[in-house]
Amino acid sequence: MASTAQNVPQAGEAATPGSRIPWVYILWFATLLIVCYFPMLTKLVNQWMTDEDVGHGFFVPAVAAYIAWQRKDEILQTKLEPAWWGALIVLLGAAQGYLGMLGAELFLQRTALLESLVGILLMIGGMPLVRVLLFPLCLLPFMIPIPTVIYNRITFPLQLFASQVAETALTLLGRPVLRDGNVLELASQKLSVVEACSGIRSLLSLSFLSLIYAYFFDSRVWMRWALLIGTIPIAVFANAGRVTITGILSEIDVELARGVFHSVEGWVIFAIALVLLVILHRIIVLIAKRFEKRVPEPAVAAEDAETVKAGDVND
Repeated sequence: MASTAQNVPQAGEAATPGSRIPWVYILWFATLLIVCYFPMLTKLVNQWMTDEDVGHGFFVPAVAAYIAWQRKDEILQTKLEPAWWGALIVLLGAAQGYLGMLGAELFLQRTALLESLVGILLMIGGMPLVRVLLFPLCLLPFMIPIPTVIYNRITFPLQLFASQVAETALTLLGRPVLRDGNVLELASQKLSVVEACSGIRSLLSLSFLSLIYAYFFDSRVWMRWALLIGTIPIAVFANAGRVTITGILSEIDVELARGVFHSVEGWVIFAIALVLLVILHRIIVLIAKRFEKRVPEPAVAAEDAETVKAGDVND
């Protein structure tokens, strides 16, 4: 009687999925990355602490690391395919960082860190590992301040738009106002819409939060893009509303448009913008559900027709 041979793994022979992860290399490259970019990282953290426009930078790497940790099971199940051409990207990042240091260009130095990180991931696990970590990697640019040239090109139009909306709203509310560029001349004082009031701060923070919100509350990738685009008008008009409210409060009491009151007003407007983001998400979900209900009808009809034909053949 012939016996059937079976390949039964012996104790200790079956490797666990986690054993495929080269932890030694990961720790080694991570240490080198931090050491090489440590001077730049200290300046970046210092800017997070002093510049309110990028105060959300502290949360970006923490949230990205948490999302990467949530995907640890998927990483362990991923077949790693080390791509040594990732070393070229690491060298490119190093060269870019060096040029940025010579030219005192912080943006080049900081983005060089991200390039080197991607190159290291390619060397360790190749494209499969990068695909798994793609979303947290896409979050990391939010921790880097916008270059000054681009920042100035964005903030000034936002300042003008906020002042125009505020002028129109105050006029409709019966408040006498005269606008000169980004300066609103009220009955009691002149209200200048400076860079800090342009709305770029809330735009950056709200854009980052929109991606996080979509990730945790909606699994569809296209929803992240929809909410990210939707944050632009929400942030812009919310900031214009803040300028309008500041103008109204300054007519009541000049101190209400300064100091702590002005800061609290900004937090309240930002909270309202978050609520509007959630409402926008619910509206998009309702529209998507109605669209999905209409689309499957032809497919269902075709399946019913095939079922009828199959029944006729069996008969």
